[in-house]
Amino acid sequence: MREAAFVKQNRDKWQQIDIQTKGRDIPAETLADNFIELTDDLSYARTFYPRSQTVRYLNQLAGRYFINIYQYRKKEKGRFFRFWKEEVPLIMYKYRKYMLYSFLAMFAGVLLGIFSLEQESGFASLILGPGYVNQTLENIESGDPMAIYKSSDEAPMLFGIATNNIWVAFYAFIMGIMFSVGTVYILFSNGVMLGVFQYFFFKKGLLFTSAISIWLHGTLEISAIIIAGGAGMILGNSLLFPGTYSRLASLQRSAKDAVKIVVALIPVFITAAFIESYLTRLTEMPVYFNLTIIGLSALFIIWYFIYYPYRLNKKLNGTATEDQVISKS
Repeated sequence: MREAAFVKQNRDKWQQIDIQTKGRDIPAETLADNFIELTDDLSYARTFYPRSQTVRYLNQLAGRYFINIYQYRKKEKGRFFRFWKEEVPLIMYKYRKYMLYSFLAMFAGVLLGIFSLEQESGFASLILGPGYVNQTLENIESGDPMAIYKSSDEAPMLFGIATNNIWVAFYAFIMGIMFSVGTVYILFSNGVMLGVFQYFFFKKGLLFTSAISIWLHGTLEISAIIIAGGAGMILGNSLLFPGTYSRLASLQRSAKDAVKIVVALIPVFITAAFIESYLTRLTEMPVYFNLTIIGLSALFIIWYFIYYPYRLNKKLNGTATEDQVISKS
């Protein structure tokens, strides 16, 4: 068919569609039918009249029509709740092995910290700083080992701790870009500090006293750092093992999920900072008060980041393999 005949045959239809793009109350069936008509005509014109004005006209009309459909589409409802209810748990299940690797990296640091302090008593000052160690020794002598948590006002302490913890988590995450080596280093070094810290009090006969105070906030804080480290390993391993994708494409795909994990951890860090600033300083509170908060914090971490992802994946995907796990974007 000659181009002139093609235009004459379809001119009225195109004009009618063009007029309809300005309306809002068009039935969904009409929108779909018109868009299919346009794309069919555009495909035909590109095939037989590739450099013609007809192709340019239809291309512009199809573009405007698509924008019109997109502009007035129904907004997705419940996006915020779906993020917490489905997206994050399914991502956690999909990358569960990286969370295990992250935990093992920190635990190895804890063991090294304990071993090093056992071999050399001055190792605590090297890792924790002589000022902190000396102040803690004075607090122990005065009968209040955890008095260090009372040294600042609550509000400034909350802001400082929350900011610092979020930064540590972000650092552990972003260092994963160094093929996971940077993330492992951050996790390992924080593990060494944790091991030295706890073993320092153990050697003073204050392990239980220190633990029920430190893990009051540390249950959420340390768990969140481990999870952030797992997100960093997602980045690193996407570069190390891109599979059938290019390294850039693999990184882009994995980074999307990893960032969602880090964002989900922000409320956890803020809660941990609140507990450390306002509750950890209450050293005179009954032991069951501390144990209750520690237990609830541990229960939340285990349920939301481990058990619930498993149950949700089983519900949605049955016995699906890891590669089949749904990770909604």
